[in-house]
Amino acid sequence: MAKYCANLSTLFPEFPFLERFGAARSAGFEAVEVLFPYDHPVPEMLDMLGRNELSLAMITCPPPNYTGGDRGFAAVPTRRPRFQQDFRRTHRYAKALGAKHIHIMAGVASGPDALETFVENLRWAAEFAPDQSLTIEPMAGSLVPGYFLNDCIQAVEIVKEVDVPQLGLQFDTCHVQQIHGDLTSVWSQVKDHVTHVQLAQSPGRKSPDEAGDIDMAAFVKQIKKDGYKGWISGEYTPDGLTGSSLAWLS
Repeated sequence: MAKYCANLSTLFPEFPFLERFGAARSAGFEAVEVLFPYDHPVPEMLDMLGRNELSLAMITCPPPNYTGGDRGFAAVPTRRPRFQQDFRRTHRYAKALGAKHIHIMAGVASGPDALETFVENLRWAAEFAPDQSLTIEPMAGSLVPGYFLNDCIQAVEIVKEVDVPQLGLQFDTCHVQQIHGDLTSVWSQVKDHVTHVQLAQSPGRKSPDEAGDIDMAAFVKQIKKDGYKGWISGEYTPDGLTGSSLAWLS
C-alpha cells in the first residue's frame, strides 16, 4: 500500500501554518513533512499531529530556514563545528516530534575535501543518533547552483561508503529529472537505497497532476510495482488552492 505525505512547507499555503495539519488530514494524507519547523513551538506542532492523527515523515537539517543563506554545511570542510551544532538541534526536534527521517543538506562545495567531509559528517551523525533515519538528496545544479550532491549515482556511492544502516536516499522527482532526464531509468538503478520519495512535476516544481517532462502516473505505478514501502510526499508549489491539485492522490 502506498503511503501519502504532504509537505506543509509547500502545500496548503492558503492556511496559517498550524491549520495546515488539519487541512492535510482532511485531504486524506496520513503524514506530513516540514522542511524547517524551528520557528514553531514543539508543543503546538505535537498537538496538531496528535489531534489530526498524523505522522511526521521528515524534517531538514540545518535549521533555521536557509532562505538567503547557506544551504547546508555537511560537505563544507570549514563548517564541521557548525554542522554538528545544527545537527544536534535538529535531532532534538526530531526526537520531540517523532520525525521518521532527518534530511541532511550537503551545502555548496566541491572536490575531494568536500567528499571526505560529507562522508565523515554523515558517519558522525549516524553515531550520534543511532536510532534516527537519515537521508541525503541530490539536487540539480540548475535549481541549486553549486550544491555538492548533484548526482543520484554519486549519492548511492556515498551511502555505500558511509555504510550505516540508517542512511538512505531521498528521491525528489523534480530534481532527478532535471539532473538525469530519465526518471524511471534512474529509479531502477537506485531504488534499493531509496527511503523517501517526493513528487513534483518538472520543470517548475508543479503539481504531479500537471503536464511536464515526467509521466507521473507511470512513475508512481512503477515504484509501487517495485515494492517501495516508504512515504510518497507531495512537495510542489500549487497553482491556486491546494485542494484543486490533489487528483494525483487517486
